[in-house]
Formats: sequence, structure tokens, C-alpha cells
Amino acid sequence: MRWSGGRRSDNIEDRRGTRAGPVLGGGIGTIVLLLLAWYLGIDPTPLLQQIQTDTVADQPGTAPDLQQDPLADFVAVVLADTEDTWRAEFAANGKQYVDPTLVLFSDSVASACGYADAATGPFYCPGDQKVYIDLSFYRDLRERFDAPGDFAEAYVIAHEVGHHVQNVLGISDQVRQQQQHASAAEANRWSVRLELQADCFAGVWANRADRARQILEDGDVDEALTAASAIGDDRLQRQAQGHVTPDSFTHGTSAQRVRWFNEGLTNGSLVRCDTFGAQQL
Repeated sequence: MRWSGGRRSDNIEDRRGTRAGPVLGGGIGTIVLLLLAWYLGIDPTPLLQQIQTDTVADQPGTAPDLQQDPLADFVAVVLADTEDTWRAEFAANGKQYVDPTLVLFSDSVASACGYADAATGPFYCPGDQKVYIDLSFYRDLRERFDAPGDFAEAYVIAHEVGHHVQNVLGISDQVRQQQQHASAAEANRWSVRLELQADCFAGVWANRADRARQILEDGDVDEALTAASAIGDDRLQRQAQGHVTPDSFTHGTSAQRVRWFNEGLTNGSLVRCDTFGAQQL
């Protein structure tokens, strides 16, 4: 992937090296803790100090030093490229794109969607419009999922930004409303369609970015397709438990993820990413 000459995004928070965890915080949570400590006859000072430490640790981070951190530098370029692509797409349709923020974290992080650790993998939180990633995931992508390459890494970011696009367009809210009145299996099927559309949006980004800035090199598309295939529900379940349970799928099969990324990549059209109207995923 040709990325080194690209613009760097300013919408990055670096929270690596800080501690995060589920905490009570201030206000009523602290009052409850004090009452509980009084009732049990213990000194609440150590717990209060821990709350203060955790609360400070969860504050927004600083911009990373890109000159000293090549992987963070790469992420900043990819994020900027998605910004350029989606700003142009929204403007062409008379809309304004709101850039997401990307948060770099290590081990664990607190978001508006709750507490998460590195095992969660990269995720998007609509509550604060932020993408979260522990860069150690890229090591897992190479070694655990056998999906190396910088464009595979770019696909991961583009997929999460695809969820931000869904959020800005109101698609995510509509899906959540449908899931509230659905069975568990049906709610999962809604989730699969949402995830596959994010894959398609990632493909649209790759199409538009390559046409505008010639980012793709030989082998890049194969890297992204390998990554999409590696994290299909069927493949992950078969590796973990030896069999698949389709009703529990939340992201789609390997074949489906490859198909919808390819759909966006080939056509570069949001209209072609209507996974909700598709009869066959």
C-alpha cells in the first residue's frame, strides 16, 4: 500500500500506557462506597485513591509522536485517507461528514460503550463516535489469523470507520430499533447485515481512495480479502469449538465478508452496499 506520502489525521488520541477499568467514578458512586465502607468498618482511603487514579487514566489521551512510532504513523495516514474519501462522498450528496476519532490503547480502555480489553479487538463506539484499537491486534492478525500485510491492517480501520458512516447516516439506530423487538437469533441476523455493510463500505473506501490517490499496490487486495476471510464467524467458530452454529453468527461467514468487501471495492458505490435489501448474503 502506498501510504508514506499521505496526509496524517489529527483525530487521534493516544491512551497507550494508561490504566483503564470499570470504576465507580465520582458523585453517587463515591457516596455509596463511603457508606459501604462505614458499614463494614473499613478505611475507604485506598479505594478512593484507586478511583481517582482510574478516573484520571480514562481522560482523553494526547496525539502520538508519529516520528517515533511507525505503526501509529501508518494508522494516522489510513484514518486521514478515510476522512478524505467520506468527506467527498457526503459532500457529493449534499451532506456533511463528521470525522470520527481513533483511540490507540493498550490492554484495556474505557469508552462511552463501556469497558473493553484487548481481547475485544478493534471496535467502534457510536456513543462517542470513536474507533478503538490496541495495535497489538495487528500482531494477532499476522500470527494468529495468518493475514499479514499493511493493506490488511488498513482494511481493519476502514471497516470500523464504515460503522461510523452507518452511525452518521442513521443506519445503526434503525438496526438497534429492529433488534429491540427481535429474538436473539433474529437480532444476530441484523448484526450480520450491519457488519457486512461495513465490509462493503471498507471496499468503497478502497475503490475511491485508489482512484483518487493510487494507494493500491500488487497484492494489496489479496491481503484485505485474506483478512476478511480469516475473521469470518464460521472459520472462527470452527477453530474455537470444532463446529459452527449459524444462529449465533454476528459478523457473517468468511465467504460473505469477502463477497461484500469485493462488492464495494469493485463498484465503489454505496447503493451496491444494501445488505439489508439483499435476498442472498
